Amino acid sequence: MLAALKSILCPRRPAPCGPPEELRQFTSGDRLLQQSGISPAEDGWKITVDSGASLPLFELPLEDIDSAVLTYHAELKAENLDGQAYLEMWCRLPGRGEFFSKGLNAPVTGTTDWITCETPFLLKEGQKPDLLKLNIAATGKGTVFIRNIRVSKTPMA
Repeated sequence: MLAALKSILCPRRPAPCGPPEELRQFTSGDRLLQQSGISPAEDGWKITVDSGASLPLFELPLEDIDSAVLTYHAELKAENLDGQAYLEMWCRLPGRGEFFSKGLNAPVTGTTDWITCETPFLLKEGQKPDLLKLNIAATGKGTVFIRNIRVSKTPMA
């Protein structure tokens, strides 16, 4: 009885059962979804922000992914940013809608050097996405740089 109660109150969290696998890396040679206010710079892109916005960068079609953690990785740098900027990933699950993950735990603000950021999205068994949308979200005014954008998948048990 105690074991049954424990399994209800403290469900087992999924654990990685293999190494991360890179699904896609985006370079400055790839075409951005958003063109306005973005220009190539420093092996990536320079984004001029005039007010809060979520800017679409790339979409990644997906197939046959289940029980995994999808992670959006990138390096960010800020220049005179009076708000914050962070990674934002939308995951489309057919028949269920779109769900997001935001990298609010490690935003850039002010003026910074390059920092590595990531935001994960946990897919439970039976959740099979068909599309990822990779954005950068920013509040306030200033400049944000982004480079080394990639997406990885870690299988979960």
